[in-house]
Amino acid sequence: MTKSCVAVRHVAFEDLGLLGPLVSARGYDVRYHDAGVEPFDADTLIAPDLVIVLGGPIGVYETETYPFIVDEIAAIAARVHSNKPILGICLGAQMIAAALGARVAPGPVKEIGYAPLTLSEAGKRSALAPLGGAPVLHWHGDNCELPAGCERLASTPHCPVQAFARAPTQLALQFHLETQPARLEAWLVGHTVELNKAGIDPRQLREEARTLGPAVRDVGSKVLSGWLDIVAGAQS
Repeated sequence: MTKSCVAVRHVAFEDLGLLGPLVSARGYDVRYHDAGVEPFDADTLIAPDLVIVLGGPIGVYETETYPFIVDEIAAIAARVHSNKPILGICLGAQMIAAALGARVAPGPVKEIGYAPLTLSEAGKRSALAPLGGAPVLHWHGDNCELPAGCERLASTPHCPVQAFARAPTQLALQFHLETQPARLEAWLVGHTVELNKAGIDPRQLREEARTLGPAVRDVGSKVLSGWLDIVAGAQS
């Protein structure tokens, strides 16, 4: 029987990336749910076998400007508390944190570019273990507190909670493992205003993607595949 995966998307170019073929290869029928265009209700994210909440350039606290965020967080909370598999990436991770009652706010700096993480002891025992000291793609300005009942898996000096898990099948990543280096140009165009405000030259990121991207892609695929295997084991 075909399994269902819903990917919550906030901007078109921040899609499943590397995750797309990995999820499809495991028998999931993938459907995108476009936040802000398609409504959320309490049951929107309950039925799918797998939910992945992707990134985007808004903050979870901007509810007056983007009212759909309230319903999205409620739908994510319902999913999390149903103990079903969910992966949050960047904004998606912050949405999970907010759904669990943790504070999300602008961090001290914008982390944009390729740089390594520090794995916690729990992180070294998790699906993130293959990362080691490998660089990953960072692209966020907001940080979240560690939600109650969750384990911190990774950190950087400016972002103490780079990854956390409520359970092995419920994972939140502030960074991007799914981004395909060959498609980074879409990010450079789509986030041009943010890059300009942060004083970051797109040519620097383009060069990092050229030199570091292939290795990041390989280790990212290994981590994401490992997590999907954990989900498959829990669902069998």
